[in-house]
Amino acid sequence: MPHPISRFTAPEIPDLPDDIRTRILAVQEKSGFVPNVFLLLARRPDEFRAFFAYHDALMDRPGALSKAEREMIVVATSGLNECLYCVVAHGAILRIRAKDRLIADQLAVNYRKADITERQRAMLDFAVKVSQGAQSVEEGDFATLYAHGFTGEDAWDIASIAAFFGMSNRIANAASLRPNDEFYAMGRELRTPADGSGG
Repeated sequence: MPHPISRFTAPEIPDLPDDIRTRILAVQEKSGFVPNVFLLLARRPDEFRAFFAYHDALMDRPGALSKAEREMIVVATSGLNECLYCVVAHGAILRIRAKDRLIADQLAVNYRKADITERQRAMLDFAVKVSQGAQSVEEGDFATLYAHGFTGEDAWDIASIAAFFGMSNRIANAASLRPNDEFYAMGRELRTPADGSGG
């Protein structure tokens, strides 16, 4: 018997407002399944629209942070917030965007030991401070970012992503949102080079 996706009943896709149904079906067409977060949030259409509008504004905007680095922030902070859904789902996206099958597991457990650059470490130090203790953020934290080539706008992006997913982590945990099984395998397959070296 399959597990429920959360402690809340999800609506049926045909019953959803047209714009939400269209978005969910587009995601299903692209990925082959509907991520459970879409079904959970579709219970409240206004909140669905607001959530994904802000999500897209943060995660898809142009800027100095790559899409993989934005996912690094999500995975590292979600691991500290013990959010199973976000670690698994965004870990899958990170593996694909970074083209690295190890990075998501490393970041979810301890980003300080992960195979990342010093610049990315500074980014995650700041993101984690915002996520876990924003009240103690000070000018020195910004100075460290600037020393690694980040701008004030980049700092805003890092802080906003950490804060937004702090909210998302709490909703997912309160709802007992379950990751789709499909996420676990995404981006993990080994590819054999044409020369057969296996590297």
